[in-house]
Amino acid sequence: MDDGFDRCGDVLAAGWRDTGRKAVPTVPADAGTVVEVAGDGFCGAVTRVQSGTVELEDRRGARRLFPLGGGFLIDGRAVVLGPPTPRAEARTPARTASGSFAAPESRARVARASRILVEGRHDAELVEKVWGDDLRVEGVVVEYLQGVDLLDDLLQSEPPGPSRRYGVLVDHLVPGSKESRIAEAVERGPHGAHLRIVGHPHIDVWQCVRPEALGIAAWPQVPRGIEWKVGVSRALGWPARDQADIARTWQRILGSVRSYRDLDPALLGRVEELIDFVAADAD
Repeated sequence: MDDGFDRCGDVLAAGWRDTGRKAVPTVPADAGTVVEVAGDGFCGAVTRVQSGTVELEDRRGARRLFPLGGGFLIDGRAVVLGPPTPRAEARTPARTASGSFAAPESRARVARASRILVEGRHDAELVEKVWGDDLRVEGVVVEYLQGVDLLDDLLQSEPPGPSRRYGVLVDHLVPGSKESRIAEAVERGPHGAHLRIVGHPHIDVWQCVRPEALGIAAWPQVPRGIEWKVGVSRALGWPARDQADIARTWQRILGSVRSYRDLDPALLGRVEELIDFVAADAD
């Protein structure tokens, strides 16, 4: 006799409560995956996964931590964020942030006497972020001067030579600027044969970061009489009360840089030129 159970199925079978429910897919939290947090609308790309949490960075550079698991959306659809995909052994050589092929760790060398000099801390941090791997392979150290005005003092105290070349990166190196006059005088001096001075046309190295990387159409125009970094920060809606605020603004900008593609070509070629110059010393 048919008692109906064959048609209904076994209600005690595993998963019977989920019958008819749409499964939520699990997506690996791989770096660069863009997700939205269903609870508050925060949207960002995965930057790292650690200790059961995932860090997301939005287009303005803000970073937040969330627990792995449910509560995320991709293209409006619910997903569960799981552990990232295990890294397979690379079949092709990895590339550095500068676009060059990554060298084995064993190729890093002891620092040369030759070095690259930049004007300030922000310049040094940007060069390190994009070209750091290349610099370590070549044994080149980046130092900052706190202004090109101090270049001549350094050359007097630690003069360059065949085995100690200096490559100098200068902001706002355009015809008629104070920076260009200083560079021309130094190059005509007794140390000109063992140093190379190059630069970009921007007022500050901040502008070497492409606006698109920050999610803005263009760098703000700052009226004369207003300190440039303060004016930029205010125009972008970021605090500029003191140096700590300016430092936080720079960290936002630096955080938007992931590779050479986020930088103005006016800077890219100049840094590559300096690396080649100092790496060709007599060591």
